[in-house]
Amino acid sequence: MHGETLERKIARTGSPVRMLRNAPQGAYEFPMPAEYSNWRDEQRAWRTTAVLFNQSFHMTDIYFKGPDVVRLFCDLGVNSFATFGKNKAKQFVAVNADGRVIGDAILFGLADDEYSLVGRPSAPNWAAYQAETGGYDVTVTRDERSVANAGRRRTFRYQLQGPNALKVIDRAADRELPRIKFFNIGEFAVAGHPVRALNHTMVGVPGVEHTGLEMWGPAEHGDDVLAALLAAGEEFGLRQGGARAYGTTALESGWIAAPVPAIYSGASMKPYREYLSAASWEASASLAGSFVSDNIDDYYLTPWDLGYGHLVKFDHDFLGRPALERLADGPHRKKAWLRWHDEDAQRVISSSLFGKEEERAKYLDIPASNYATLPCDAVLAGNRPVGMALYTGYTVNVGGWSSLAVLDEEVARDGERLTLVWGEPGGGTAKPTVERHVQTEVRVTVSTSPLV
Repeated sequence: MHGETLERKIARTGSPVRMLRNAPQGAYEFPMPAEYSNWRDEQRAWRTTAVLFNQSFHMTDIYFKGPDVVRLFCDLGVNSFATFGKNKAKQFVAVNADGRVIGDAILFGLADDEYSLVGRPSAPNWAAYQAETGGYDVTVTRDERSVANAGRRRTFRYQLQGPNALKVIDRAADRELPRIKFFNIGEFAVAGHPVRALNHTMVGVPGVEHTGLEMWGPAEHGDDVLAALLAAGEEFGLRQGGARAYGTTALESGWIAAPVPAIYSGASMKPYREYLSAASWEASASLAGSFVSDNIDDYYLTPWDLGYGHLVKFDHDFLGRPALERLADGPHRKKAWLRWHDEDAQRVISSSLFGKEEERAKYLDIPASNYATLPCDAVLAGNRPVGMALYTGYTVNVGGWSSLAVLDEEVARDGERLTLVWGEPGGGTAKPTVERHVQTEVRVTVSTSPLV
């Protein structure tokens, strides 16, 4: 690869932690209008009526086609592929040789010999590298997210969620559609154009088995399909959701969107670091928060930490399998929701905006409170570190602030009272998203299930 590589950038900056903690990049970018109405009603809609998010621009889509496509993903994924194929999908998880997560994304079975991997860049980029360098008979076609792509995307992609979502889709399709099984793909037409749709949920609705679909098709049909969906949704209270609301969906679903990819250390990952450019997403990502270690390995997570332990299947050989077999019997950290105490959230807001300059807390943005690509805050039991909070924000459905966290097993219990440290030490790092501030402690209560 021409130009500076990620490996050279790490060497030049001194360490991966130093590089990431002082990177100028802010929170992950969603190139869509901030709001279509207001983010409060847009959040409420996915619980009470329906919401439509335009996902056509912010995710990396990489297509893999050829006789070795099954072997490629079997070699890379912790998941079983025993029943995978056309019109199937799964939450694909890839780990390094030490069993630490490189990334996860949705893998779509478009045909028996063609898959697409869609999500934040870490997993798609890793799979593309392996396909291109590992001797696989697979053609790789990249459709980069719009911030890295000056051209038009190949597809439109619309996410429709909420208790009325399927009513909207039936009306737009002019017929009652057969219900698609969870994480399966169906095919139908909207506005006379073919559409494929995956049944999965970004937010979840308690007691509702089918909460919505992720639909896609050729980009040139996107405007027609969108217009038909919006027209069909008028009767059912459909709202179009913007970037501010979209950035908080994970707080309710429990998806930890931004684990630190386990690629920045280790001899086995060096060829990949030499493959990635210094301008890649992995080299440009920023790390923020009160959890600070000079050792990048301390930020890495296992599938069990992220709630993906049930996806790890030892029915095939894959990269990292021996390490995961050693780790399988635990103990493991567990994913949990942390509900901020309202008084402490109010204190942080008041201090950050109205306190004396030398005493101001880190600003708590609303509704998504992340100020870097890879947020990571320390969680304490007394003075003892017991985990990391990896995503923070507010939704009207929760009625307050919450964080997604990975916690030591002994404190990952409903009702456990812990402390989250908000803000960075020493007044903050060199990131432009960080104003000078002082750290403060926030009381949180643990829940092992979604807060709504």
